[in-house]
Order: sequence, then structure tokens, then C-alpha cells
Amino acid sequence: MTRMAPLPRASAPGRVRIRPMTADDSDEVAAMRVRGWQHAYRGMIPQAYLDAMDVAAEAGKQRARLAAGDGSVVNLVAEAADGTLAGWAVYGPYRDGEVRTGDGELYALYLPPERIGQGVGRALLTEVTGRCAAAGLPRMFLWVLRENARARRFYEAAGFTADGAEEPFEVGGATVPEVRYVRALTG
Repeated sequence: MTRMAPLPRASAPGRVRIRPMTADDSDEVAAMRVRGWQHAYRGMIPQAYLDAMDVAAEAGKQRARLAAGDGSVVNLVAEAADGTLAGWAVYGPYRDGEVRTGDGELYALYLPPERIGQGVGRALLTEVTGRCAAAGLPRMFLWVLRENARARRFYEAAGFTADGAEEPFEVGGATVPEVRYVRALTG
């Protein structure tokens, strides 16, 4: 199988600055995550669950995770020229159950719906894969809802491939299947 070359940086890096997330970003990141779920997962996750998502509660969780972090999980934001956040990504060690392996994992990547297609997601993903490769990690994994065709196309265009692993994801009283994607970072 031929390994795809990394995607070139899109025009977004000229329009956004990627930097570490701070606690001050928690409200915007929470709103982005909630809006992202409500937009991307409509029809895949029970609507009652999506409608009940609470930005304030999510912001509190974001602050708590940042405060309790040990540095192994990295939150990045893409900041637009006007100071608003245009995207958020979080990554760290791959989790195989409770065990952290020597590979990387993209835990989340969300954009405000109006930023989709502007290169912000690609810029964040390029930054994350670059950081994982620079750290010497051999592979990077991520999980995506099986029915999320847009996200699957996005990750496939970035050189990720579904490796056949699938897990159920319990949310809002429903079981939603996720598929695992992987990309080699070295060799």
C-alpha cells in the first residue's frame, strides 16, 4: 500500500494562528464542540441528546480537563485574525482500553459549522500529525462515527485509512458504531 504524502497547508494557516488552548478559551471551545456535534451528528445521534447539550456545562468540563491535565493530552485552537476561535483539536497517546500505547490519537477536531471547507480543519490536522511525527510516534489513530461520511472523506484525504476495527459508542440511549482510522507517521 502506498503511503500518501502529507497534505500541503491550505490557505487557512495564513488566516489562522494555531496555538495551545488556555482556560480562557473554554467557553468558545465548548460552544464549538456543542455546535459541531449538533451540526455533524444530526440524524446519527438521538436528536434529544443533541438538543440537550449544554455549552456552560461543557465549558466547565473543558476547564476541569485543562486544570487536571498532566501534559500528555494537548489541546490546540485555531485563532482567526479577529481573535475568535475557528477550530479546536485535542490529541495525545493512543488509548487501547485503559492502556496508553506508543502511538498518537486524535481525540477530537471540531470547527464552527460556518468554518467547514475553509482549510481550518486541514491546518489543525496537519499541525497535530506534524507534532506527533516530530515526537517520533510511529502511527496516529482516530475514531469516527461510521455514518459520518463527510469526516471520513476528510480523514481519508489526509492519508488516514480505516483499519477494520469498529466499536460501539453509547450516547443518548443509542449505540452508534465508530470505525478506527490510522495513518503511519514514520517509515
